[in-house]
Amino acid sequence: MIQPSDLLTAARAQALFTSHLSVDSQPSPEDVRAAIAHAVRLHGGVRDCAAQVAAEYGDHPETAVRRMRWALSIACGCQARPTPSLRSALIAAGR
Repeated sequence: MIQPSDLLTAARAQALFTSHLSVDSQPSPEDVRAAIAHAVRLHGGVRDCAAQVAAEYGDHPETAVRRMRWALSIACGCQARPTPSLRSALIAAGR
């Protein structure tokens, strides 16, 4: 059974994947939350972040795998509750 926390981690990873953060970075939790909120707003929600991830896998599979591994490792390490800005971005996007 898929747990809600698994879905949230996946959504965070997808947003991080589409963010401006570099795979060579070790961002602070604040930077991670800000990048996730910005990506969700920029792409109009987590579904569109997922669509962007799929497009990148189709266009650049050689770099997408490394980026998703990085995004998942960062998302798994950032299990704090959503900040008001992230919560607002998710609500505004209707997600």
